[in-house]
Amino acid sequence: MSAAGRRPVPDQLRDLDLPPRHLSLLALLLYDGQATVKELAAGLQVASTTVSLMVGDLSRQGILERREDERDRRRTIVTIADAHTSAGEGWLAGGAESWRKVLRPPNAADRGVVVDALLAYERESMLATSQPD
Repeated sequence: MSAAGRRPVPDQLRDLDLPPRHLSLLALLLYDGQATVKELAAGLQVASTTVSLMVGDLSRQGILERREDERDRRRTIVTIADAHTSAGEGWLAGGAESWRKVLRPPNAADRGVVVDALLAYERESMLATSQPD
């Protein structure tokens, strides 16, 4: 797991001198495409108010874009600004390719073992932290 921490942040993002938590928020958005503040808070395991402050900071820098959810105007949809998407995708692409290779075992039985192990790990982690399924 330490390889992810060694993946260098691209110059375009490094020049912004973002703290690790902001980079984690960007990674979530790169994986999910867009999310609400509440979804980001759940993913980062922090309060929605913390995410709102982070989103505000990143929006002022032009890194994120916010818009109202057309179906529920109380919700804010957050996305990465187009100008920063390619830098972020390049940053995480190596990790994604590594996962594709690792999770592409030679046969269905081996794939089942990997999936079962990941599900067991998730289940045990939830129990250890007293979180609901």
